Amino acid sequence: MSRSLNDKLKGFPNTLSMLKNAPVGFYQFPVPDEHSNWRVEQAAWQNTAVLFDQSYHMTDIYVSGPDKMRFLSDIAINDFSGFDELKAMQMVVCSDSGHIVGDAITFHLRSGELHIVGKPSCGNYVEYAAAQGNYDIALRKDIRLLEGDGRREMYRFQIQGPNAFKILEAVNGGPMPQTRFFGMCEFEIAGCRVTGLRHGMASAPGLEFWGPYGDRERVLEAVLKAGEEHGLRRGGGRTYSTAGPQSGWVGAVLPAVYTGEDMVAYRDWLPDTAYEATLSVGGSFDSDKIEDYYLDPWDVGYHRLIHWDHAFKGRDALAAKKDQPHRKKVWLQWNAEDVLKVQGSMLRDGPTYKYLEMPAAHYASCPYDKLLKDGRPVGMSVYAAYTMAVGGWFSIGIVDEADIAFGEEVEIVWGEPGGGTKKPTIEPHEQTVIRATMTKTALG
Repeated sequence: MSRSLNDKLKGFPNTLSMLKNAPVGFYQFPVPDEHSNWRVEQAAWQNTAVLFDQSYHMTDIYVSGPDKMRFLSDIAINDFSGFDELKAMQMVVCSDSGHIVGDAITFHLRSGELHIVGKPSCGNYVEYAAAQGNYDIALRKDIRLLEGDGRREMYRFQIQGPNAFKILEAVNGGPMPQTRFFGMCEFEIAGCRVTGLRHGMASAPGLEFWGPYGDRERVLEAVLKAGEEHGLRRGGGRTYSTAGPQSGWVGAVLPAVYTGEDMVAYRDWLPDTAYEATLSVGGSFDSDKIEDYYLDPWDVGYHRLIHWDHAFKGRDALAAKKDQPHRKKVWLQWNAEDVLKVQGSMLRDGPTYKYLEMPAAHYASCPYDKLLKDGRPVGMSVYAAYTMAVGGWFSIGIVDEADIAFGEEVEIVWGEPGGGTKKPTIEPHEQTVIRATMTKTALG
């Protein structure tokens, strides 16, 4: 007998008990952790070029039909008027409370289909909403490798770094199409038609490109060969997990689906094996209210995408928040002495602090650490990482805007309360404090 997320929740004292003790750790990238080593791979995106394989870890939804734009406009904060073929945008879906359910990149393909790519939270809700509404649309879903049978409809690669476009020009046999940032283009690699999205991660120029999965090996071989003289390196999962934090991207927002009358039927629809039912929450941020872990568009910089001139899910709640104080993203540069204190605790007698796994200390699907300024809470720290470009540890801070002062110091509480939860990624430890400086970019 199939069970739902609501059914699973009934077996726990509360939602946070389920999420904080979930047996899964960080979001998995089903590719090799390293192709050479993460230090060399990180350096490549700053100095030469790196190739990431994004073919397996995301959920893909394809939407077509006369009502496709009306459908997405009804559920997303974005403006889909003028969203023509070969355009792309970051799509954000909120709950009635104005908190983020999920986000993804939506591509308008040459075929006319809308292709939604991201973590399962956005795709799952899109699939549910399509079944509930009166829309003349068709939808198909290509699920990530961890949930499927290993077959994908499309391969997806990303190449980034100073030499990225030299390599692309080599495989294209000439100059690349002129494309603005977040614009799409079409070209060829080894005789195979390819569609690309121009964007960069971790302060490096780049292009994400894809095509039918049957072309994958032929395209990959051509790109690797062309990249030999330009210092191209393949990037593994460990390196890929650090590109987002350096870019300032909050990779996994806790889906705001566990509360609210508007989400009851959705939780009944979601199976107990869904992403939302199996993800984990970790870190020192400690509240007994699940709502305190939800994020809104201002928290992660998506407020600029809100299009107020249309009705959409969550609009009323967001409008009520519009002129209120908000939290904003900053980068937090960690104090090197405090990092050494944490790492050195493994080498001496005395308290042992939570291990900082290099290069990304993401020991939960959604990591939240308490952030203090002058001893009082001012927000949270998420996604701690080390990169060769930064030359140290840093994280993304979500900070009350009244407390943001670049160059000033805050404190991150590192480690979980009470010595840790039952997650298998957590060892017994004591909490400590890590000083950090607020900066405008990851590079200081």
